Amino acid sequence: MNSSVIVFPGSNCDRDIAVALTKFKIKNQMVWHDESTLPKTDLVVLPGGFSYGDYLRSGCIASKSKIINDVIKHAKNGGLVLGVCNGFQILIETGLLPGVLLRNKKLKFLSQNVHLKVLNTDNSFCSDYKKKDVIELPIAHNEGNYFANNDLIKKLEDNNLIVFKYCNKEGSIEDSANPNGSLNNIAGVISENKNILGMMPHPERSIDPILSGEDGSLLFKSVFNHKN
Repeated sequence: MNSSVIVFPGSNCDRDIAVALTKFKIKNQMVWHDESTLPKTDLVVLPGGFSYGDYLRSGCIASKSKIINDVIKHAKNGGLVLGVCNGFQILIETGLLPGVLLRNKKLKFLSQNVHLKVLNTDNSFCSDYKKKDVIELPIAHNEGNYFANNDLIKKLEDNNLIVFKYCNKEGSIEDSANPNGSLNNIAGVISENKNILGMMPHPERSIDPILSGEDGSLLFKSVFNHKN
């Protein structure tokens, strides 16, 4: 399986996710944002960081980068796209995923581990979570507060397009487990075709038990198994 990590000015998790992809036998290439064409690829990853210094809005300027036209084409042709943290923000700015990501409720940058309830394993990113539906991953963001109107929230809920919700360690989805104020504790959503996933937590930071745990590993294993 082949992947392409898009690198923007201000990306700071691009190498981290490249390490994770390589660890799980996915052949990766780094693609500079000013390129106009993707290499042959199965998966495109928009990594975390602070693309363009988060000017205007997080992900806004990156969403206008030259390579994004080919990313959108790849997505519309059914190719897999993963956006993590700033990558999630970019996906929303491009219109590939719905909703908006606002400033955290308490207007503070958050860097901590959170628990997540995995709600949808019927997709290429989460199939290996079928035996483990409560996981722990790190977050590191200032604008992770997911917001949408009532009709969109209902559509996401009714169509099982919310993949991750913030929860406590027992798996209970409650306000006290919501770090940033996201509506309905939303931490990650997927497209209707199930090929585009955006999430605020960082799976690439949880792939080794010595460093941080292994709950992120299952996402990369799921992606690898999708193609193999």
